[in-house]
Order: sequence, then structure tokens, then C-alpha cells
Amino acid sequence: MKRDTRKSIADETVAILKHGEYRSPSGRAVSLKKSLAETWKGTVCYSPRELTELIEAQMASDPAGPSATVTVRNQTTLEAARELLADGSDRVVCLNFASAKNPGGGFLGGAEAQEEAICRPSALYASLLKERDTYYRANRLGRNALYTDHLIYSPGVAVFRDEADGSLLEEFWHSSFVTAPAPNRGAIEQNSPELVPEIERVFRNRIRGVLAAMAAHRHRHVVLGAWGCGVFRNDPTKVARWFRETLLDEGWASKFDQVRFGVLDRRGLGIFRSFEGAF
Repeated sequence: MKRDTRKSIADETVAILKHGEYRSPSGRAVSLKKSLAETWKGTVCYSPRELTELIEAQMASDPAGPSATVTVRNQTTLEAARELLADGSDRVVCLNFASAKNPGGGFLGGAEAQEEAICRPSALYASLLKERDTYYRANRLGRNALYTDHLIYSPGVAVFRDEADGSLLEEFWHSSFVTAPAPNRGAIEQNSPELVPEIERVFRNRIRGVLAAMAAHRHRHVVLGAWGCGVFRNDPTKVARWFRETLLDEGWASKFDQVRFGVLDRRGLGIFRSFEGAF
């Protein structure tokens, strides 16, 4: 899909979100108004202090059960979510590999990365706009590319397009999202090299924050991935190991039934194999 096409789809998605409905392939008017209102009402931004408290509360709570089944697939985040739903999972939640400073990243301009690929076919962008003065403002005021530990939880986001070609669906479906930025290793190495030793500590704690938010909102089926391993230039082998140690060694996997890593890798499978090998 060309950039101009992606931009055109993004423009149409914004118009659909504004009007609260779209026309299905059969010509039926499909209303998103109730879904959009419920997502907006439930969208919440956790501050770093609140997230620390959430992590501590979840770590202090009893394990919810046996350790989750962890799988790694070469697929997109939305493909992973849809697959879990088709297998009978309910209330799936996905990690959005977020821009720290712009809602939807380069979604409006037709950019192509994981966050943009989620925003084009869904209502996530509308939810993110709610937190312009919290999450996004805090990161814009930040002084480095470690970014802050602010996190956005968006419940029951409507997905109303086919991810591959952008066509509108006859029936929309839902997934929840946790939006958080990975540290931008490339920018840190270039602009703040003294902070490189801090990346691992920040990254590990941010993984805990993501999992704590997912568990606190009672999600048992989660989709993660190669967070920060694209343009942010984090080493996928290290990121996969940090996820593994947090989930398995620290016991976070016991709070879920299924953990799916959707690792889309079309360039030689190096990133995918890093995660596949870790689990």
C-alpha cells in the first residue's frame, strides 16, 4: 500500500470517527457512536506515580493461576488479536508501540509502522486524542528520548477496517489497547549518550507497567511484540530477553491465560527469530 493511499485511508478514518458511523460493503449504515462513547469514557492515562503504585499492587497480589501459554507468531498486532478472539478468547488487549509525542504517530501523514497500522483501521486515534494534555504533553516537555512512564489504557476500541487493504468491514470488532513508548535508543545514542546505561532499567520497568495495566483491567489474553525494535533501534534479542525474564522469572505470566507476541518481520526474520528463540 502506497503512502498516499495510507494517508487517504487515515483521512477517511478520521471522518468516520467524527461522524460516528460508516457504510458497510452491503450499503448498511453501521453506527460506532455507542462504542466510541464507551471507549472515550473508559480511556485513562496513568501518571508515572500511579503506574508505580499499580505495579506494586499487582506484584503484591496473589498469582491468578498457572503461567500463561506464550506463543510467538510472524503476524501483525491486529492479526494476533483477531486470532485470539477467533479461538474463543475474550477481552483481548494489545500493546501499542506508541509515539511519545504525537497521537497515532505519523498516522495522519500516511506513515507505516505498528501504531499507524492500528490507527488506520480502528478508533484508537480518537481515544488517544483524549490524552493530549497528559501523556503527550508530558513527553513533549521531557528532555530526553527515554520518555516518561505515562501510559494510556483504551478499552473496547472498535476495529472497522480490513487491516491489509483498508476496506470497511460489514461488522466491526473490539480490542483494548495499552499505549506506551519504548525508549528511543537511536535518539539517545545520538543526543544523550550518557543515558544509554539507563535504557535497560527504564525498559524493564516499562514492561512491568504495561503488564500491570493489562492485569489491573482484568485482561487474560494479551498481545505484545517487538516493542521499540524498529526505528527506535533497540536490540530485539535484548528486548525479547527482558520480556521473557519479566513474564517468566518475575511471575507476571501467571496473571494471564495467553500471551501472544505478534512479531511482523518481512526482512529476513531476524527480529522474529530473536523472539521465537526467547520463548
